[in-house]
Amino acid sequence: MDKMTIGILGAGKLGTTLARLAVAAGYDVLIAGSGSVEKISLTVEVLAPGAQAITAKEAAKRADIVLLALPLGKYQTIPQVELTGKIVIDAMNYWWEVDGKENTISDFQVSSSEVVQNFLEDSVVVKAFNHMGYHDLEDETRSVEENGRKAIAYTTDDVSAGNTVAQIIDDLGFDPLFIGPLKNGIILEPGSPLFGANLVKEDLQDMIDHLPESDFGRKVVEAKEISIM
Repeated sequence: MDKMTIGILGAGKLGTTLARLAVAAGYDVLIAGSGSVEKISLTVEVLAPGAQAITAKEAAKRADIVLLALPLGKYQTIPQVELTGKIVIDAMNYWWEVDGKENTISDFQVSSSEVVQNFLEDSVVVKAFNHMGYHDLEDETRSVEENGRKAIAYTTDDVSAGNTVAQIIDDLGFDPLFIGPLKNGIILEPGSPLFGANLVKEDLQDMIDHLPESDFGRKVVEAKEISIM
């Protein structure tokens, strides 16, 4: 079976890193930035050779799956109609330097991916690729036969979509680790001990198991009444 076409919205450091990994894994990759196609074409040619620069609407329309690597504050610019019925991978995080000092997007009650899912109500959102830094993503990709393969945690309310994204995570060189419904995605966000985690699957699971012992974990469990896996 031919591999799917992945559309990446965001041609910054994370977007171009994931584009390189996806191209290396054999995917067709469409990537869109905030500027014109002409403006980002050279950047994509140099930083993500093999990917095709395109507009966000075209990427959303033509891709089988779309990955969000935009500043979180721009989530309302995501083309909704073109993403109808599609799986959307949310790799976005709140950064005050970019999104402003007042985080009005998410808190302990609502994870940022739930906000994105509410905006993209006709799509299926899966949170993944947000807890590991872009430089680590580049350096840590390994085949399944290699020792020390690192894990990428993901959350979703849709099992089928989760399985599809798990395959992409595996293809890009990481062990997928499902950690429950989309609301659990808050434990992968900035501020959580898990944010920045660059661990093998067993160690990442152990860290998750002990998260309720942390101040952050206690606040999350109390606010969202979730059971951390």
